Amino acid sequence: MGIKRGTTLAAVAVVVALTATACGGDDTAGNAKPAGAAAQAPAAASGAGAYGSDYGSDSGAGAAAGADAKGAGQLAIAQNEQIGALLTDSAGFTLYRFDKDTAKPPKSNCDGDCAKAWPAVQAGDATAAAGMDAALLGEVVRTDGSKQLTVAGWPVYRYSKDTKAGETNGQGVGGTWFALAPDGKKAAKAAAPAAPAGAGEAAGALTVAKDPKLGEHIVDGNGMTVYRFKKDTAWPMASNCTGDCVAKWPVVPPVDKANAKGIVEKGYSVLDRPDGKKQQAIDCWPVYTFTGDKKAGDINGQGVGGTWYAVSPDGKLITTS
Repeated sequence: MGIKRGTTLAAVAVVVALTATACGGDDTAGNAKPAGAAAQAPAAASGAGAYGSDYGSDSGAGAAAGADAKGAGQLAIAQNEQIGALLTDSAGFTLYRFDKDTAKPPKSNCDGDCAKAWPAVQAGDATAAAGMDAALLGEVVRTDGSKQLTVAGWPVYRYSKDTKAGETNGQGVGGTWFALAPDGKKAAKAAAPAAPAGAGEAAGALTVAKDPKLGEHIVDGNGMTVYRFKKDTAWPMASNCTGDCVAKWPVVPPVDKANAKGIVEKGYSVLDRPDGKKQQAIDCWPVYTFTGDKKAGDINGQGVGGTWYAVSPDGKLITTS
C-alpha cells in the first residue's frame, strides 16, 4: 500500500564558500526522464482553517467547521525530524491521541470545546498505512453517538491549529496531546546509537551499487540509494531542501573520503546547512536519502517531481533508465 503525503519544498539557498575545487559543468548522466519514475506527490490540502478554527477563537463558524468529523482515508507513516515516525491522514495532516482518553476499553474524553480544538477523526473509511498492522484500527462510539477511529484502542484526533500538511503544532500541548506512532503509542524519536570512539561526524560509508535500470549509482553504508535535488546548486554550493522537504529527504551526513569507495573525489566536501546540520556533497552537490525507500536497493525516489534523481559514481544525475 503506497504512502502519499503532501509536502512543501521550502526554497532557502545558503551560500557556503568552497575550499579548493571549482564546481559546475554538466551534471547529468543522461537526458531523459526514467521510464516508470515515481510521480510527484499531490499537493496536500492547506490553508488556514483546514480542520477548524483555533481553540478559543471567537469565530463560531470556524469552530463549527472544526467540530465536523472527517474520515482519515488512506493512512500514511511520515518521518518527522523531531518526533520520529508518526501517522497522518490521506491529506498529510498529523493524527493525535489524548492522555485523558483510555484504550482498554476505548473511550474518548474530549467533547464540547475540546472537540472544537481537537476534531475527532470519523471511523469507517480509514485504511492502514503500509508497514502498519491493520488489526490496530478500530472504532469507539462517542457520547453524541458518532463513531470515532481508534488506533490500538486510542481515539484519534486532528488539531485545529495544524492548518497545512506536515505540521505538528499539537505535539505535547498541555502535556496530554501527542502525535500517534504507527503502533498507537506516542510518537517519539528513537535515540541514536552511540557512535564508536573517534567516529564523529564522519561515521558511515558511501559505496557504488548496480541496478538493472539505473546502472551504477551511489548508496550509503546501509545500501540505501543516494539522491540529488535539481533545485540545489553546486556553485555556490547550497541546499534548497529544508523544513518538510528535509524530513522526507534526509541529508547524508559527512562521510570520510576513506569510506567513500569508487566515488569521485572532485568536489567531495561538506555543506554547513541553515538548520545547523552538516551534509555530504559529491562533486559539490548536496546528497540525500529518501524516506520512501524502505530497504536496501529501493529506488522509489528516482524521478520524483522531475527534480530528484539517483547519483552516478562521478556525482552526476542519473536521468535515464
